[in-house]
Amino acid sequence: MPTLNEMIAGDKVVPATVVFNQIMAKLAEQAGFPALYLGGGTLGYVKTTLEANLNLTEMCQLGIEIRSACPLPMILDAAAGWGDPMHMHRAIPMAEAAGFAAIEIEDQIIPKRAHHHIGIEHMVPLELMVDKVKEAVAARKGDILIIARTNGMRSTNTEDALRRADAYKKAGADVLMLGPNTAEDYRFLGERLEAPLMYNARNGGLQGTRMTLDELATLGCRLFVDSAHPFLAGYKAWKDCYESMAKDMLDPGMSAADAKAIDTDMKKTIGLEALLEIERRTVEK
Repeated sequence: MPTLNEMIAGDKVVPATVVFNQIMAKLAEQAGFPALYLGGGTLGYVKTTLEANLNLTEMCQLGIEIRSACPLPMILDAAAGWGDPMHMHRAIPMAEAAGFAAIEIEDQIIPKRAHHHIGIEHMVPLELMVDKVKEAVAARKGDILIIARTNGMRSTNTEDALRRADAYKKAGADVLMLGPNTAEDYRFLGERLEAPLMYNARNGGLQGTRMTLDELATLGCRLFVDSAHPFLAGYKAWKDCYESMAKDMLDPGMSAADAKAIDTDMKKTIGLEALLEIERRTVEK
């Protein structure tokens, strides 16, 4: 299996999807995704809180669990890296030890605030983020990719975003991540920044960009992440199921035959038969 570094060295976009547990990772792998994304925003919602309340150890623990079930390279959304430049010397080795292929660090204040979720960013000075990127690069022992993210496109202006992106690249970032708002923004950035670039879809996924992956590839994009759609799809399914069952424990959206078929497919996904075979050869002779 190629490494994430090798994947983004080509001229195509590597699509990555958000996961927050092992079964999601296995399903993404079966569907054909080449890479995974442990998103802080989504995981915060799963825990009925926010990304700002997550910590390094719980993200790394979850990364270990997911990696134990699925070999696909995974990107860690590290928010603002859980600290200042000095703290990068814990965050990066921890992420490497957990098996992450890349770590994404943004130029937000620590601790993050809930207002980030309504579009009010609190960005740190460019110089501080440059120092964090430099120390992140210095702290790594392997080939984990350092993804430097700026929220300048949303918080300040396009010129500031470009200035920050250029500075983070010079500081040693392997990949730059920006937050375009429109198709015109994608084209503007692609004409001014070199690959590899990474983008994270807004609600609505790729269709919200009004561009294709091939078009994004020509603009330097090498990683495209949808960190929301799978979670929203699951949320809707869970909500519909619970609401239909709450009154009389009946779910008109899934027949008994459907449930049996899904159960069979799920057990195939988790590899139940392989585990049974081990027992047949050992404790269940």
